[in-house]
Amino acid sequence: MASTPVRSSAPGKVILFGEHAVVYGQPAIAVPVTQVKATATVDAAPAGSGLTIVASDIGERIVFARAPKKDPLAAAAQATLSYLSAREPDATLTIKSTIPISSGLGSGAAVSTALTCALAKFLGHPLEPAEVSKLVYKIEKIHHGTPSGIDNTVIAYEKPIYFTRGEPVERLNVGEPFTLLIADTGKPSPTKKIVDRVRRAREREAAHYDALFDQMGDIAAEARGAIESGDIETLGPLMDENHELLIELGVSSSLLDELVETARLTGALGAKLSGAGQGGNIIALVEDDFAEEVAEALKEAEAAQVIQTKVR
Repeated sequence: MASTPVRSSAPGKVILFGEHAVVYGQPAIAVPVTQVKATATVDAAPAGSGLTIVASDIGERIVFARAPKKDPLAAAAQATLSYLSAREPDATLTIKSTIPISSGLGSGAAVSTALTCALAKFLGHPLEPAEVSKLVYKIEKIHHGTPSGIDNTVIAYEKPIYFTRGEPVERLNVGEPFTLLIADTGKPSPTKKIVDRVRRAREREAAHYDALFDQMGDIAAEARGAIESGDIETLGPLMDENHELLIELGVSSSLLDELVETARLTGALGAKLSGAGQGGNIIALVEDDFAEEVAEALKEAEAAQVIQTKVR
């Protein structure tokens, strides 16, 4: 057990292609966003004090021994302790995050990942990404009900991935780095509710929705080829096509559509919503020379914030 403070961090993420369809067995592409992150720090505490989890960003202080089983932070700690067959340590675990909550940037998975990694290191048992991903997936079920597993995977590995539910993780080799702008609407995207809504709609019209998911899967597969070959110009139209399918799926909104259109009109090669939809964010593929101009236009179109990231 560590005698000095132990710290771990985890990035945010965006889904480039395949959101919603990934829940139904289609492939999806996701990348880490290192400009925002969650950080967990574990400090030793006096003997007999037990584990306390402090999340000052959301005003929570959790005494582990008395925490509700469904509390995500306590559940992440319990999953880690159980996996390592470890006893509750005398420690204070502090969580901080710069990732907007319910924005499609993987806040919940990032916090769980940082917590799991920091606690395991504090206990003297650092974990491999595959182990972390499996543990965090359990917590994702609390957040999202029936998660695909893509958030915990891309965040635990901190690399671009090509993800198909139930299949081995495939690292995505980026042939040519490209720039994304992530424009946050400032409105929450309640993933669990939206995924449940899509599921109920599919139950009523299975053939129609499965056809949409098949098209999204085809787009993700084509996008993989373009990314790996460095054919960035092909990605823009694929993003536009994917967004139209998400509109048909019923998960977009007037603000998301407005931001997508703004990005396109001011020079983006393509744009789409990213994540569950309704709120959250859009992503825009831009050439570096036009990034600032597009970002300013998105802010003028009422984006709460714009993050620029390079996918490598």
